[in-house]
Amino acid sequence: MSKEIIKTDKAPQAIGTYSQAVKVDNTVYLSGQIALVPESMEIIEGGISAEIHQVFNNLRAVCQAAGGDLKDIVKLNVFLTDLGNFPTVNEIMAEYFSEPYPARAAIGVAALPKAVGVEMDAVLVLG
Repeated sequence: MSKEIIKTDKAPQAIGTYSQAVKVDNTVYLSGQIALVPESMEIIEGGISAEIHQVFNNLRAVCQAAGGDLKDIVKLNVFLTDLGNFPTVNEIMAEYFSEPYPARAAIGVAALPKAVGVEMDAVLVLG
């Protein structure tokens, strides 16, 4: 098994005992991303829509560091503190993805790090 740690300054640095992503052969496992702005490591302001956009931008940066892009994501997990924001996720996701869409789960949770409203992790396959 070939295992490579993926790291980029274009996404928030890990704030715990994890890597931004781990590549095993042609599969990349992306850690959860929240709405941290990489340059400041502060949560983006502007509400849930701004958070969702920032999360997709962070995921894209890690995908690109691994040699892929959002289009290579095969599984996306979305964690929301308010499932009432699910339609907003769908609307914004359509700006970043086109058919065929990745498999996806949307899960309501009680809380997320730094009191954000959304976190996402993903699996992508290269090549």
